[in-house]
Amino acid sequence: MFGLGVPELLIIALLILLFFGAKRLPGIGTGLGKTVKEIRDIKKDMSPDKKTGKETESAEDPGSEKKSLEGKLAEKVIDRVPGIGQARKLKDKAEKIKKFVS
Repeated sequence: MFGLGVPELLIIALLILLFFGAKRLPGIGTGLGKTVKEIRDIKKDMSPDKKTGKETESAEDPGSEKKSLEGKLAEKVIDRVPGIGQARKLKDKAEKIKKFVS
């Protein structure tokens, strides 16, 4: 596992425990688990259908699947971070106002 032994992993675990505290570790674990599940779901949605052999995305652009996966993942991350989501909403409103004024 990347050249890390048991002593190194124990030291990392101890540092995480000291840095975040015992009260926040369950929340961090839950958030990490949900993130991994979301990534797996997105990857499953983007993978070709194994029963029919059809792809969920168009086969014309081979890079479209990767871009779409990255876009969906970026949307999930942006929605989870409150400050970024609010800034994005403000930017969208500003663009609408700018179009209306122009």
